[in-house]
Amino acid sequence: MTRILFFILTFSISLTVLSQSAIPSVEIRDIDGGIINTSDISNDGKPIVISFWATWCKPCVKELTAIAELYDEWQTETGVKVIAISVDDSKSMARVKPFVNAKAWDFDVLLDPNSDFKRAMNVVNVPHTFLLNGNIEVVSQHTTYAEGDEEELFEKIQELVTD
Repeated sequence: MTRILFFILTFSISLTVLSQSAIPSVEIRDIDGGIINTSDISNDGKPIVISFWATWCKPCVKELTAIAELYDEWQTETGVKVIAISVDDSKSMARVKPFVNAKAWDFDVLLDPNSDFKRAMNVVNVPHTFLLNGNIEVVSQHTTYAEGDEEELFEKIQELVTD
């Protein structure tokens, strides 16, 4: 019984530590070719959403389109910043900027063609979305997308702002 309790306690502490970890430092590019270090990602103490996606991933595009439709309201109410990290490889990377422009997404889009940041964040499949608090710590994450997930995400963002 003592071993079981010890295991549960250790597991709980591990989950807490993992859920409050800062993002790793990796160099990636913006859609105009500039180099960005992920350790420089910030939002003046307000929440940040980081969404890993690809142009070929239909659920990714649905999620980011749903967020884009609400993004102005989200920013007004909470000051949240959304950053979409494309994991399109070097062959399809040139399609990202025209794709984003056609969708009229008004959030930052960064490129991770070698999947360095994706690996550093332990992302296996896209879409994979992270919510960071004002201290740039991961407080929530989800994979896949179902209609309405953006509403749950916004509720979590609101909780961060009111805490």
